Amino acid sequence: MFLLDTCVLSELRKQRMNPKVSAWLQKNRDAEMFMSVVTIGEIEAGIVKRRKADPEFAAILDDWLDQVVDYYGERILPISLEIARLWGSLDPAAGNPTDKLIAATAKQHGLKVV
Repeated sequence: MFLLDTCVLSELRKQRMNPKVSAWLQKNRDAEMFMSVVTIGEIEAGIVKRRKADPEFAAILDDWLDQVVDYYGERILPISLEIARLWGSLDPAAGNPTDKLIAATAKQHGLKVV
């Protein structure tokens, strides 16, 4: 089973999806794909930035994110106390904090980050 990284989820929205991402998605079942609430936050932050320059496109992205949240539903994983502690134990020099939260979530649930 898999935890989708923010960049993979963002690919889903593109008209010209990366062929490797497309092939991977076709090979794997949706029921085996999860995401972290951190990914939702990262996408929301991107929408907020976009809203200043292009409010119409930001509204489209808002609708898309609502659909993603509805679709994944119970497969959106929260940050639990265990995940927070695991995150805190990761090497502070390795990567940015949000990526490490996603990695800690995957580790806690036995998922592979893609």
